[in-house]
Amino acid sequence: MSLLVVGLSHRSAPVSVLERAALARETQARLVHDTLAAEPATEAAVLATCNRIELYADVDKFHAGVAELSTLLARHTGVPLEELTPYLYVHYEDRAVHHLFSVACGLDSMVVGEGQILGQIKDALALGQELHTAGRLLNDLFQQALRVGKRAHSETGIDKAGQSLVTFGLERLACGVPVADWVAGKRALVIGAGSMSSLAAATLARAGAAHVAVANRTVERAERLARILTEPGAPGAVTASAVKMAAVPDELALADIVVSCTGATGLVLTVDVIQNALATRPAAAPSTGAGTVAGTGADVRLALLDLAMPRDVDAAVHRLEGARLVDIETLAEASADAPMAADVDQVRSIVSDEVAAFGAAQRAAHITPTVVALRAMAADVVAGEMARLDGRLPGLDDKQRAEITQTVRRVVDKLLHAPTVRVKELASTPGGAGYADALRELFDLDPQAVAAVSRADTRADRHTTAREPA
Repeated sequence: MSLLVVGLSHRSAPVSVLERAALARETQARLVHDTLAAEPATEAAVLATCNRIELYADVDKFHAGVAELSTLLARHTGVPLEELTPYLYVHYEDRAVHHLFSVACGLDSMVVGEGQILGQIKDALALGQELHTAGRLLNDLFQQALRVGKRAHSETGIDKAGQSLVTFGLERLACGVPVADWVAGKRALVIGAGSMSSLAAATLARAGAAHVAVANRTVERAERLARILTEPGAPGAVTASAVKMAAVPDELALADIVVSCTGATGLVLTVDVIQNALATRPAAAPSTGAGTVAGTGADVRLALLDLAMPRDVDAAVHRLEGARLVDIETLAEASADAPMAADVDQVRSIVSDEVAAFGAAQRAAHITPTVVALRAMAADVVAGEMARLDGRLPGLDDKQRAEITQTVRRVVDKLLHAPTVRVKELASTPGGAGYADALRELFDLDPQAVAAVSRADTRADRHTTAREPA
């Protein structure tokens, strides 16, 4: 295993850089294809969220891999390499596994303990499987990361202390007022119909919004989300509607709360559009409009939450009287309620245990091609010796020949059983890769035969639909 991750996140880079480096899905696909085409990489996957971009690869050379992955990130994000490099972090082998498992548990999130990252990891794995760029290593890694994340949330209280980015953003908008009290009875506009927007719409409905309008470039997706919000058993007793993007300015004049999270590369809501919407609205009373922001005395007629990267809402909206904007940059600067230290420590312990188990399993799997090649060589030796025996004893009947063949095979199997079992056990320990080398040397195995087994396994893994993550 030579796992390498090169990336940047809200912990390493300012929002302005993350915004410039944001990757659309089609760009992510080109990135992993180009990574696989690069000489140092044999597998590739990309994890791209609103506050992180990470490129994972199985490489055969560390330094060449770092240089190639960094260059590819710069090329596909459009941020020059010399500007991007100071914000990049690099993790290798077990440290890379530890990093992804920590991310999956929410330990590296802007809001510690949030669970939405699991869906984003699942999406990254699905893209790698769809494009056949994720082989055995990355399939195993990402599927195990999903299981570790679910284990952390089920066995500890980190998810109770943590929260989704949507809830965190709404809390910042509400300025100390309970979200349910602040949202209740208000009219909301959600722009976008992806996973984050769907979560926002459901959160607003659950909090008691009177109406949720959904706008999306593809109206059918907006209509589907609106239907889901009003289905029997849906959270809250909200009414919902779908609107075209062209109707957003009109909807802004009616909305109290706006949540925007699209994949657009440019601004969706300019300062002029927001200013025009505010001009059509009277000064709001707390019972009808977005309300008075607690602790500020400011009369907020339109509250906006921008969860997009790059941003959907013009940052100049911060300066408009009557509007309150919370965006990714605001959230990055804010401090969420810290989870209990005991829960964080428990999750870290889970991550450490899972990293050790994953590393042991991968090292054990690394010996498998050598063992397969050894047994194939033994089978060839048996076949060769039986052919020689046929020449020396041509009078053997089929029954006699079969009995001798079976006896020779049993002798070979018994001789190989103890060393192959033991070498698999030893290979799972740190530094165990050397035992595969020793086995190849002791039995004079053809390196090409071992490599052929590995290549066959990799091809099979890439072109076989992976099992659904647990």
